[in-house]
Formats: sequence, structure tokens, C-alpha cells
Amino acid sequence: MPTLRLALSQVNPRVGDLSGNAGQVRSWTRRAADAGAQLVLFPEMMLTGYPVEDLVFRRSFIAASRAALERLAADLAADGLGDLPVVVGYLDADGPPQVSGDAEPGRGARNAAALLHQGTVVARYFKHHLPNYGVFDEDRYFIPGDELTVVRIGGVDTALTICEDLWQAGGPFAAARQAGVGLVVNINGSPYELNKDDVRLPLVRRRAAEAGATVAYVNMIGGQDELVFEGDSMIVTADGELLTRAPQFVEHLLVHDVELPAATTAPGSQSVADDMRVVHSIVETIPPAPTGPAASGGLIEPVADEAEVWQALVLGLRDYVNKNGFPSVVLGLSGGIDSAVVAALSVDALGPDRVVGVSLPSQHSSEHSREDAADLAKRTGLDYRVEPIQPMVDSFLANLSLSGIAVENLQARVRGVILMALSNQEGHLVLTTGNKSELAVGYSTLYGDSVGGFNPIKDVWKTLVWRLAKWRNADAARRGETAPIPENSIGKPPSAELSPGQLDSDSLPDYDVLDPILIGYVDGDLGRDGLVESGHDPAVVDRVLRLVDTAEYKRRQSAPGAKISMKAFGRDRRLPITNRWREDG
Repeated sequence: MPTLRLALSQVNPRVGDLSGNAGQVRSWTRRAADAGAQLVLFPEMMLTGYPVEDLVFRRSFIAASRAALERLAADLAADGLGDLPVVVGYLDADGPPQVSGDAEPGRGARNAAALLHQGTVVARYFKHHLPNYGVFDEDRYFIPGDELTVVRIGGVDTALTICEDLWQAGGPFAAARQAGVGLVVNINGSPYELNKDDVRLPLVRRRAAEAGATVAYVNMIGGQDELVFEGDSMIVTADGELLTRAPQFVEHLLVHDVELPAATTAPGSQSVADDMRVVHSIVETIPPAPTGPAASGGLIEPVADEAEVWQALVLGLRDYVNKNGFPSVVLGLSGGIDSAVVAALSVDALGPDRVVGVSLPSQHSSEHSREDAADLAKRTGLDYRVEPIQPMVDSFLANLSLSGIAVENLQARVRGVILMALSNQEGHLVLTTGNKSELAVGYSTLYGDSVGGFNPIKDVWKTLVWRLAKWRNADAARRGETAPIPENSIGKPPSAELSPGQLDSDSLPDYDVLDPILIGYVDGDLGRDGLVESGHDPAVVDRVLRLVDTAEYKRRQSAPGAKISMKAFGRDRRLPITNRWREDG
């Protein structure tokens, strides 16, 4: 049986940066060649970045993607890498965009993969299964392919597939079995959510069994707006053996020797299998089999949930800041748990020199909150400042007759004004620090504590915020480092401190009660009856659901933040603001 040395390039492309992404392909292909690779794989839409959203409708962008692909093939050959087959994702089209007046049935934009070899595009494959759920809108953008591309590489028939093709039975993987392939390549832009790695391996095993072939699964890493991609690339045999698995949340070249069955069909033939036409081609020459010990990519064991989420949040924040060109971030440090976790995430993502924390005390800010904010700054080394807000609040109150919640909101808005002023003056990106529980029930002040350009914990329930803080401190202790988050910030009752003695529990159920209801309603789409049947108090359920339903207008105005759950606010959950339906009837 032939042995192929595969190199799975788990890399971090940037949407729209065609030249930069092509440069990554060239540099990582060189690394793969130096490791003796005979086939190199890159993620879904590597050349354009993913997802490109409505850039698909720009014919100039599609043309640039196609030109970049042809140029990349020539550049790889000029680099002396022409004999090494490279699979790369890109944006293609075989007709006008579907939104145009001259659209043609069955033609349009394509989510595509190409095999590059000896300076040319040897083969192309168009994604067959197009996801149209959660954060995906691929039916809006792409036309599905109806051909399975099989390329003979080193004597092994290799099928090309893309992401969602793996998540659905039938189609390309069933066709691959009928075509008798030995290897199925699956290139991915599969976004992260907690515990998705536990789902992914059984899924790859099912598709490998369906195809009767080894599956090489490569996924990108990095942050793109609210999405985070964690990698977790792997190779799985037809009988379900996990040969190798890459680490999560880091760029990585996974190189592994795989024994594969030799091709038996005549090259160049075409057949129909599972409603897909099978199109064969052949790569005549590849680098010779390396001598010496077999290459082994190793097996990386998954980490604990809190560690996984923390890494996802750090990566999402780092890439949002860096890819959008912000030099630094600024946030309000209240001494509470949410701002403490956001500050610690920011320092982990960017380093203390790029993080500004501002204490914004009012007359209602407790002494321990001020001390906790200062303690966190000392522990993390971030740039710490104190800007008292009471004189500014008093100036407003001297000219406006306000009372009650209006005064509370005024304090939050003065803080927002200060943070935005520092952003304008010094170029920082303002981070807002509201958690998913607060966002769900509208427990925030518009243009106040909700102000900001990015929210690192937007998709993190309050109870998980506490778990993350405890995990991060314990992780620091294990490594002999200073715990970044003061214990007082973790242990004290949460409070907005906008009125004397105020606690979150004055306005909301305890978070241990609130979060399970919210998770069932928001993430699980349970209605009132389902929540009550799950054991929740009917009166509390009614109260919470009213809060969630009436806060949709606030959520529409919230900053983007990294998605880590199965259903994040924003792209995942789209409900009308003007809406008379209520679960309580």
C-alpha cells in the first residue's frame, strides 16, 4: 500500500487579504516541503478568508480571488514547490451573482477548493452541502456543486470535499465510497463553540466509515468578527482510528505519514455516484517518499471546558484588535467580576502595555471596589487610571431635574462618555464588559455600560464568568504566577453600584436560578411550558421571559463579541424587535 506524507496547515487567514493569505500559503507550503510532505492542505476559503459574507456579490472580489489563485499556483512553482500538490480553498463563480438581474439557474458564486500543481490549477471542487442555519447563510451566497473531484496523487485516489459536506450524510462521502477512493480531503472553516471538539471526532469517524476511506480534516484558526475558529485538525482512518490530532487555537503544521490503498480504477474516467458526477484527474509527479523515520503528528488531548473557552475568548479578542488595526484597548474597571475577567483576558490577549483600565468611581462606589480595581491593575501590570465621575454627574444634575433610575443611568452614561473620549484622544478600542445574562434580560444602560466596540464576554453566561475567573487564577497558581483576578472580585455579591447598597439581586433572580432559565430559553429555544416542566418556578419563568423579550432592541445595539456557545446573540439568534408574541400568552 502507498504511504503519503500529509501536511495539514492549520493557519489564520484574514478576510479580504488575498495577497497576505497567498503569502501564508507559500510560507507554510515551504515548511511542509521541508518536512518532506507529499500533499499539503489548507482551510476552506483560505485565499479570501471566511466568511466573506456580502463580498460574494461583488464581481470585482470574485475576479480578484480567481486571479489570486492562478497567481498563487505560478508563485508556488517559482518558489521551487511546483511538484508538491497543494489543496487550497478560494471563492469562485461560474455565473453572475444570484442577486443580479442576469442570474442564471444553477450558476453563480461557488465555495471552492483547488488543487495546485506545477504552476497550474489541476482540479477544482465546488462545495455540495451548503449550511443555512446558525451563523451560516451559504444558501444566500453560493450555488451547490454536483460533481465530486477525485485526483490521483502518488497512486492514491483522493476526493476533495469542503466543511459542511462532512456534517451531512450522503452526497460527496457516499459518492467517494462508490468511486473507491482511498483518501478524502475535507477543508474547513468550522467555527468554535464549547464542546464542539467532542462532536467533531465522532462525526469524522462516521464520514470515514461512510466513504470507506481515510479522512484528512483541516480547520482554520483565528477570530473573524464574532466567530472564532479553533483548528482541531485531524486524520481518521476508515475503521475509525484517530491517527493524529492538532492542538486548538494555535497555528500548527500537522505532518503525518498515512498508509493508503492504491488506486484501482482507470484514471480519467467519469461516473455517476449518489447523484454526483465523479470527475477524475491525475497528478503525474509528486515529491519522492521521504527516507528515515515515519512522520507522526502526535495526538493532542482536549483541555477542560474553562481552558477551552478562555483560549477562544483570548484568540477572538486578539484577532479583532489586531486585524482591525487597533493599537490598544481601554475598559472601565469597577472592581467587579465582569470587568476583572475582561481585563485579564485583554492582558492575556495583548499584553499589559496595550491595555488601559480606568476606575470611574462615583459617590456610590464602595471603597473595596476601588481597592479591588487597583489590586487587579497591580496584579496584571496594565495601565491604570482613576477618573472620578461625581463632579461631572453633579454638573448634569445642576441643570437637569432627574431622580431614580434616570440618575443611575446618568452615571453609567458619564462613564461611557469618558471611555469614548479616551478612545478618541488616544486611539484605544473601548471594550464593554456586560455578560450574556445581563444582555439577555436587558440589565444594562444603553450608551452607558453598554458602550464599546467589542465585548469579549458577550456570549458568556454570568455563572460561567465566575468559573472562568476561578480557573484562570488556579491556572496561574499551577504555573507559579500571580493570580490576575482579586479574590474579592470573585467572592463579593455583584452590584452595579449606581445607588446606595444596590445589588444585582434587587432587580434579578440569583444567577444560579436565572442562568438555567436563560440557557433553556435562549440556547435551547424552550417555551414557557418546557421551562416549567424542567422544574423552574412558573412565576420566575414568566418574569424572566418578559425581560428577555422586551430587551431585543438593546441587544440589536450591542457590540460584537466572540461566539462560544451554540446560540450567540446576533447572527445565531434573530428575532423581531416589534413582536407581540409572548410565551406567557
